[in-house]
Amino acid sequence: MNKRSFGFLVLFIMLFGSMGFSQVISENAKRKITIGFDMFTDLLQNIPYNMDVRAIHQGANIYGMYNFQIGKGKSSFGIGLGIGNHNIYSHSKIDDIKADTIVFSPIEESFKRSKINLTYLEMPMELKIRFKNEIKMGVGFKIGYLLSSKEKYVGDTPEQATRVTIKSKTISQTQDYAYGFTLRVGYKSVNLFGYYQISQIFNKGRGPELYPISVGITLTPF
Repeated sequence: MNKRSFGFLVLFIMLFGSMGFSQVISENAKRKITIGFDMFTDLLQNIPYNMDVRAIHQGANIYGMYNFQIGKGKSSFGIGLGIGNHNIYSHSKIDDIKADTIVFSPIEESFKRSKINLTYLEMPMELKIRFKNEIKMGVGFKIGYLLSSKEKYVGDTPEQATRVTIKSKTISQTQDYAYGFTLRVGYKSVNLFGYYQISQIFNKGRGPELYPISVGITLTPF
């Protein structure tokens, strides 16, 4: 089993395990705790001319929130912790991962995959409004601390015409923090999800002025 298949298996077990667990906890506990899974693609903004990116950049978040009821209605304010995982797929690669300024160059050789992976420890906050017809909306903000930044390249190299896998950890000049606004609109346990990141991926002047806008769906077993 490859790593991608293993990752999907873990997500499947967590999702349906949570659904099963949600059947045995009380309705009161369900109102106080939210477990969510975001599956999304990033729409990259300010892409430099020398960086040829792919159309789809799949990513995923998992989070838990504790909800504080507002008044006697169905509105609440939630705050919690989560893990966010973003990927940037392109037909380019970093010239020197440890350089003072990150520069991307087009890949001239035959290759299968070239991507950047960013993993954050996140603290989401959200104002949640529930309507009588079970439609719900959440407006929030989240801040993330960068846990890891990696580049992975699978393909040929100028020195070697056979396929190799090169993994580089700790991309220089990535910002330690990422933050932005979130929006969820849905029915019962399925929501449309959006995240507008207002911080850049790289430090100002030390790399492309990239920032992602994430769109996808959220599943909340409870």
